[in-house]
Amino acid sequence: MTDAAPLTAVVTGASSGIGRATAVRLVADGWRVLAVARREEKLAQLAEQTGCEVLSVDVTDDDSVARLAERSRELFGETLNAVVHVAGGALGVEPVAEADLSKWQGMYDMNVLGALRVTRALLPALRESGRGDVLFVTSVAAHEAYPGGSGYNAAKAGEHMLARALRLELNGEKVRVIEIAPGMVHTEEFSLTRLGDQAAADKVYEGVQKPLTAEDCADVISYALNAPHHVNLDLVTVRPLAQAAAHAVARGKGV
Repeated sequence: MTDAAPLTAVVTGASSGIGRATAVRLVADGWRVLAVARREEKLAQLAEQTGCEVLSVDVTDDDSVARLAERSRELFGETLNAVVHVAGGALGVEPVAEADLSKWQGMYDMNVLGALRVTRALLPALRESGRGDVLFVTSVAAHEAYPGGSGYNAAKAGEHMLARALRLELNGEKVRVIEIAPGMVHTEEFSLTRLGDQAAADKVYEGVQKPLTAEDCADVISYALNAPHHVNLDLVTVRPLAQAAAHAVARGKGV
């Protein structure tokens, strides 16, 4: 933290899960946070709990992201210290031979183009701050293929490559590019949204005593953002003890 003023951050996907936990954690760390997502009611609850600023934003829409950039300038001036890309998600588990192109398009729009839009809009303010961070929450799915994961694998791999290219392009500037790649995280909505059925969603975590929580991921994000600015966590993979790989999970082992 600086002596002069609190650090500032925009957190996307902040209505639930990792995004919400990250906004809560950064406010507790003393940051000024603009938390954004599509669902206004959820954002209002977050604002009431934490005192953070909120804005309804659809990262797949150019005009909505332009409003985000405008609101960020109103709150923080021409500078910004961090943008945390959490908005995204998975849709379906169809194999390649049965791929639903609309789901693939949706995943690419959310995970890749959404992160690109927000980065492009806010990068000037990150550069101007002299202490900027672009943090992408991707997934182990960006690095490990598994049956039924092809669409999400492809989308998260695209986001991973966006982060890698951006890091090279910003080399020599005072903007870090950080990637956090979680494994199995038990949140209320991720698997339910992907599978569309609560029983199927619950089965994902069956036999795993302690999957990661959203707060576990927020801890890692907080560490990365609050580390001395010459320390860059290029890529952090974080999994529960029960998970050795995306498709290798020890179930019923008490972990």
